[in-house]
Formats: sequence, C-alpha cells, structure tokens
Amino acid sequence: MIRRDFLQTTATLAVIGAGRQVRCAGSIAHEVLTVGGPVAADRLAVTLPHEHVLVDFIGADKVSRERYEPNEVFEVVLPHLKRASELGCRTLVECTPAYLGRDPSLLKRLSEASGLQIVTNTGYYGAGRGKFLPAHALTETSEQLAARWIEEWRNGIEGTGVRPGFVKIGVDAGPLSTMGRKLVQAAARTHRATGLTIASHTGDGTAALEELALLSEEGLDTSAFIWVHAQNESNSAVHARAAQRGAWLSFDGVSPRTIERHVGAVRAMKERGMLARVLISHDAGWYHVGEPRGGTFRPFETLFTQFIPALQGAGVSDAEIGQMTIINPREAFAIRVRARV
Repeated sequence: MIRRDFLQTTATLAVIGAGRQVRCAGSIAHEVLTVGGPVAADRLAVTLPHEHVLVDFIGADKVSRERYEPNEVFEVVLPHLKRASELGCRTLVECTPAYLGRDPSLLKRLSEASGLQIVTNTGYYGAGRGKFLPAHALTETSEQLAARWIEEWRNGIEGTGVRPGFVKIGVDAGPLSTMGRKLVQAAARTHRATGLTIASHTGDGTAALEELALLSEEGLDTSAFIWVHAQNESNSAVHARAAQRGAWLSFDGVSPRTIERHVGAVRAMKERGMLARVLISHDAGWYHVGEPRGGTFRPFETLFTQFIPALQGAGVSDAEIGQMTIINPREAFAIRVRARV
C-alpha cells in the first residue's frame, strides 16, 4: 500500500515543479525533446531519468524489429507506464540505444496511450566489448559517427520523424579503450552541434573521470555529462570528485533489493552538499526480446512506493526529493550547448 505521507509528497513535488525555473549561465533552459516533440523544460515535472521499454541483447549484427511483435510489446508495457503515471511520474527517459532495441515509433505510441512524456536517444553503446556496435562504428572516425547522430537530431530517427532528446553511449571499466574514447569524442562533437546532453553507461569511476577529462579536452563544460550507473562505484569520494567537476550522477539501479544501498549513496551526497547533481531512477522495465512475452518486466514503481519513503525516513526532505526528481532532471536534459568558458 502507498503511504499517505508519500501521496502528500507527490503533491508537494508537483508544486515544486510548477514553481521553479531552471537556469544555466544566467538564462532559462527552454526545451527538452520528447518523442512527441519539444516541450518546455518546466513541463517535465517528476521524471524517471533512466529506464527501458524494450531491450534486445542478441548483438548488433543480428538485432532486428522482426524479432518481436510491437503490438505484444505495447500490451505488456502500457500498464506499467500507466502505473508510473498514477504514482506521480510525468516523464520517462528511455535509454535503450540503437542496435540494442531502440524503437521510436513504439515509444511514441506508448507515450500517446499512457500520457507520459517519453524521451529517446541517439548514439551507440560500446560497453560489452563492442557486441552492440554496428560494424561501421569500428572503422568510422568520431566526426563521422557524430555526423550520423546529428542527422538523427536534425531529421528524425529512421524516417519516423521522432527526434532524439539526448546522446546515449556506453563504455566499459577504465582505462578507456580506443573505441570508448572515440565514442566520447563523437558524443562531445554531437553535443556542440545540438546541445543534447550526453548520458554514458560507465563501467566504473576510473572510466567516469577519464570521460570527464576527455570532454574537457573537447571544450565542453562537464555539466553536459550524466554518469549512468554511478551507484556501481563504491567509493563516494569518486562520486564527489565527479560532482565537483559538474557532472550529473545517476543512481539508477533502485529496486526492492537495493533500497538501503541507494539511500546510503544519496545520504553521502547530501552530507557533502551535492544533491543538486544527483538523479535517481530504476533502470527497470525491459521487455526482453527472445523471451516469451518479454520475460519478467520490472515495474517503474519502487522509487515511488519504497525508495522515496525510505529517503524520508533517513532525513531527506521533500524539497531535496523534489530537487532530485524534478529540478535536476529538467536541468540535466534541457537542450543547450554547454561549453567551457
């Protein structure tokens, strides 16, 4: 059962979201690109910044939309999106990249049916030792890869008209491989042309700090970067170093089994005065292509029904929860070029 004080918190967050404006370098951040088109950043409201609808792990050389039935995926996923909406979520950032099951038409259909704003991405996922990279990524330069991603931003993904709202890449644990460095450079060059935020699946803190250094070399302010799966780095001092440099830290593995660990990670950032750099999400969902009816789908609800009440019990205020669930996501995903001054 959902606690009454949590329902009150959801109402409070809605007020916070309606009454605050996001500012960067003295100017209001105006838009975020959803699958339904651009929306004002202050319309994102409560946001889940790292989730998945469908994933196909077969590999880039075999992935195909012929491997699943979109109507079945729609039927499986829609109730979970509606449940998230009932719990107060208004925006869901869908982080499945190209060659891993990204399907912008399906996402648009689900957005329209659920009422949730959904954001999709451009970019390539180089973690997993390159299994999910198309062959051309191995030979093309960072400039050529960036040109592909910029084209999707300008004209839409695969003829759908749906434009990406951020760049999603993936790298393994550090030190960064040659391929990993190329992906980061391509993402940086895409950002400079589009203003799209870079969200990187990152193997560990060593890789994260190397990514930040590389982005700085490319002339970017590191507030253009989201360290995805930051909770997998156990050293909170590394979290602090990344946050001090301006990066966003995504603690996105919230589940019933990880509540205590994630509360600890948030408290550590609170004690350092760095909650303004924290994003929280489930990394949940995942209709698994190849399994009957997608296998076991993990709902998008634990953050609302268990994690936020646990944060409240640990002394995190409603305003701080609003910072992480409303203010930070809309600041992180608002489209603007973030160059080093």
